[in-house]
Amino acid sequence: MGKATGFLEYKRKGAKYVEPQDRLNNFDEFVIPLDEKEQQIQAARCMDCGIPFCLSGVMYGNSVSGCPNGNLIPEWNELIYQGNYKEAWERLCKTNPLPEMTSRVCPAPCEGACTNGIDGEPVTIHYNERLISDKAFANGWVREDGEPILETGKKVAIVGSGPAGLSAAWRLNKLGHKVTVYERNDTVGGLLMYGIPNMKLDKDVVAQRVNIMKDLGIKFILNCNVGKDISYDQLNAQYDAILLTGGSTVPRDLNIPGRDLSGVKFAVDFLTDTTKTLLKDGPKSLKETMKGMNVIVIGGGDTGNDCVGTSLRRGAHVEQFEIMPEAPENRAYDNPWPTFPRTKKTDYGQQEAIYLQGKDPRTYEINTLKFNGEDGKVVSVDTVKIKWKKNTEGRFIPVPIEGTEKTYKADLVLLCMGFTGPEQNTLDEFNITVPREGYSTINEKVFVAGDMRRGQSLVIWAIYEGRSAAEEIDAYLMKNI
Repeated sequence: MGKATGFLEYKRKGAKYVEPQDRLNNFDEFVIPLDEKEQQIQAARCMDCGIPFCLSGVMYGNSVSGCPNGNLIPEWNELIYQGNYKEAWERLCKTNPLPEMTSRVCPAPCEGACTNGIDGEPVTIHYNERLISDKAFANGWVREDGEPILETGKKVAIVGSGPAGLSAAWRLNKLGHKVTVYERNDTVGGLLMYGIPNMKLDKDVVAQRVNIMKDLGIKFILNCNVGKDISYDQLNAQYDAILLTGGSTVPRDLNIPGRDLSGVKFAVDFLTDTTKTLLKDGPKSLKETMKGMNVIVIGGGDTGNDCVGTSLRRGAHVEQFEIMPEAPENRAYDNPWPTFPRTKKTDYGQQEAIYLQGKDPRTYEINTLKFNGEDGKVVSVDTVKIKWKKNTEGRFIPVPIEGTEKTYKADLVLLCMGFTGPEQNTLDEFNITVPREGYSTINEKVFVAGDMRRGQSLVIWAIYEGRSAAEEIDAYLMKNI
């Protein structure tokens, strides 16, 4: 290693953040990376641990420990410390086609499995990756990495331009296949464009990757809904293989009284509309557009936090409901290293709410019972506190606590409870089911990857699946050549 004792000599130091009072005035990215020298020192904390759990990608229950994508983390950490950024980039992009995305939005399961985290603080892998990707774009190394190594004459259609679709398109194009990506929205990026707010992932970052992909020969067809605007038969006639990466896009609903009231909507629609307005008309067009409104965010995950931060920037007062118990500040006894740390996280949205509203917007172990309305529009929400108790079958269920009923004012309710799976009409159009193993389907020309295959998951999982599916498609296309 470049600095064998670095983990003993240097303390962890992460990126800085624009203060809430300043970042609430805009939709800009608020992370301030360390300068180059400081980040090199952080890379020096990567120890010669023998077994790098950070890149293991092992599943423990429903969560992953280490990087699902198998990124060669110790190698590029050492290269950062040495100042050899070009080679660090070459190591990074061997596994990750979109590191500029993951270095901004990934929750870094790699850091949860870092050996330094056993009795200390993990290496800043997340920010180290960003340094490499920023250097690569600044120096023109990204396009160089994407140059096709040959021309096969084979043509591949990819349906969906989210992280899985972009990852697969990048790899397939590099392998020499002609790639066309179909996207039903008006802009490339899927989840990266419309599902993640601009302050977490600036849309110019997405655009810079897409522009390079176009320059390398990848074709994008927008506003094209496969199954409506173009059929499977048409795709089948034009392409040698088809990859479906449409995502897990059916949001989990909350079917309680009043669900049909105006003002009760899915988070994805709210975030999409906000980003579209931002891109079309600029940040001033959103300022105070929700002033005086009471917003209830139902769901305590990343999307819920994004809705909190977005609503605050638009002038609203926000309450956030979480049906699960509050997580502990430190790892619990049943959550040891190297499992992903299930500890309390106060993210940017909650931080901003604390600054503006004087308290954490989250209420834990609360169940929503009813949406109340006037003239067809939601005006309040009925709730009750709950406790999780085991039933006769040994499963934990939410039990209402008598006397804790409460009604909250609500002008807008945002449902942020995740997604249940892909849209069935797409699967029906191709007459397939989602494969459990591998990426192929009953139709040898049709493959499935990303959240559409595995269900709602992390961006890094989608990138891994897109890259892996591309390799499988390449083997299929080349077997008869």
